[in-house]
Amino acid sequence: MNDSIVGTPGAPQPAPPMERAAHRHSAGPNRFPRYISLMISLAALSTVAGYQVARTEISGANWFRNATLLPASASSRVLVPASTPGAINADLEAISHLAPQQQAERLLELAVQRPDQSLGLIHKNLPSWRGHLADTDRLFHLVLAALDSNDPRVRVAAVEIDLIANNLMKSPQGLAKLLNQIHNDPDARYLALWRLGALGNRGVEPATVLSTLLRYSRDANQQTRFWAVEGLAMLGTAESIDPLLSILAHDPAKQVRERAATNLARSGMLTGEQRLGAVPQLLNLLDDDSLEPATQDLVCAALRTITGASFGRDPASWRGWWAHHDRPETRRVHVPKGLLLA
Repeated sequence: MNDSIVGTPGAPQPAPPMERAAHRHSAGPNRFPRYISLMISLAALSTVAGYQVARTEISGANWFRNATLLPASASSRVLVPASTPGAINADLEAISHLAPQQQAERLLELAVQRPDQSLGLIHKNLPSWRGHLADTDRLFHLVLAALDSNDPRVRVAAVEIDLIANNLMKSPQGLAKLLNQIHNDPDARYLALWRLGALGNRGVEPATVLSTLLRYSRDANQQTRFWAVEGLAMLGTAESIDPLLSILAHDPAKQVRERAATNLARSGMLTGEQRLGAVPQLLNLLDDDSLEPATQDLVCAALRTITGASFGRDPASWRGWWAHHDRPETRRVHVPKGLLLA
């Protein structure tokens, strides 16, 4: 969900405030423009040269309207880091007396700054929050901010809270609810694809999640393919890497290819070791003369972000560097592209 190597077009964003009780079924599409804009703002925090911001309108929605990380009403309440354990304990004690919605929001906000003081409380309170959290715009903004964290524990906490706020059980019933939205409700499909990946990441039938996301990653509609890529990144399993590589190399839309590169390199729920495991295939793509220069630039940017090294479009230099940094635990069996796209 949740960030970018640079201001990559089409990243997920929230939409304008909505009448949630009356129009719950339409929350996904209404949020789409602001969701895209917010992720572009988050992306600016981790800009890497080589990615260009393209301006595109899809279905009349401007993907690149300016947005702040948090709305004014939320940013005014951002916690000031405490300098002493006593201050931290007092802050946590105050949070314990808030209503569940405010507890979740404040603890998630705190997790971005001081995860060791808040993550335990988040996981302790998750069961009691179920049925008491609303998927408000403020909470959704905080989820996206947490998904931009470099700490994977914070990203997991964000996923767990978002699933509860959307009344999604980590069960076959939760999976069925999302599959129904994806298959039968085009307006709700986009965020449902994203959350489907998150549900699979939490261990709910990841094979079914993967096959569904692969199906929609080949859809004729560009927005649908884009959100399937987001879902693959949220799934974050080793099996989601090869589809992202294939999409990076072959999707007809620049925005979708860019997002695949971003998700391989930094975004979503893949681990650092999994990203390193993609390096050999990225090197193969860099050496593929059939790819257009813009796609090779995306490959280079992904390699730079994953490895911290920089050798431009020089495959020999990259391979020489990798020969001295490859480790057995980063190697994986490659699934041929034809099996992924069949």
